Amino acid sequence: MRTHLLHIVTSRRMCAVLGGMALLLSVMAGAATGQNTPGSGTPPGMKGVGIDEQLGAFVPGNTVFRNANGEEVSLGSLLNSGRPAILNFVYHDCPMLCSVLLDSFTDTMKRMDWAPGREYDVLTVSFSAIETADLAARQKEKYTAKLGREGAGDGWHFLTGEDEAIQQLAASTGFQFKWVESRQEYAHPSLLIFLSPEGQITRYLHGLYFKPTDVRKALVEASNGTVGSTVDHILMYCFQYDPTANSYVLHATNLMKIGALFTMLFIGLGLWLLRRKERRDRIPVSSSHATV
Repeated sequence: MRTHLLHIVTSRRMCAVLGGMALLLSVMAGAATGQNTPGSGTPPGMKGVGIDEQLGAFVPGNTVFRNANGEEVSLGSLLNSGRPAILNFVYHDCPMLCSVLLDSFTDTMKRMDWAPGREYDVLTVSFSAIETADLAARQKEKYTAKLGREGAGDGWHFLTGEDEAIQQLAASTGFQFKWVESRQEYAHPSLLIFLSPEGQITRYLHGLYFKPTDVRKALVEASNGTVGSTVDHILMYCFQYDPTANSYVLHATNLMKIGALFTMLFIGLGLWLLRRKERRDRIPVSSSHATV
């Protein structure tokens, strides 16, 4: 199990906030080893918090949550648009870093040409069972206004639910969190999870800040070719996700294949032009005779 960016902050005193951030930095250093094992740098009390990636698995479509209007909706009903989706877990009473995640993610979407409700959907799920639809509605109003894209509210869903539904969705994605009694708050990872239109997990992007190019590539990958231009699909052939870099990087083998293809085309064109020139040179030049 890989342990990625973890965070824990306190809502009582600033010193506790700084203490939580110190823990975050400690866990980031431990996450570089890729293991969550005793002695690997995991801070005390953080065991069992992280991500166990479930690439290729499906989220439970029959799991029911409440939308920002307080209506019961199943995950499947939100994924039937034919668009890929981005899933993120937050809890809205998080004193600091959940807001940082939502702020940075909103900024990333603002820098993209695509928008929620058009090329993709967003599922922002609270993993705190005590949070209400009213709170989710206020958060939705805040962040859709910040995004400033017409119709974004139709594709950005802020969900709350019962503990059983939350646990089912978290288990299906490998999202592991827990309540820290001594701090009266949750410890949890920070990431984006990409879903195909069928609800299959296709990619994880870890952290608090995300490149628009990475998000776009992950959406193209998740869409099974249903979104993105021809250039996007060519770029997906040239780029491959590198979990070490937590980003899409040039795929050397595929790049060499494309280079070889263009080389063959260039050589073929050169040979064709040379043969055409030779044929022209063989045509006899007709001479005209003047009559006196």
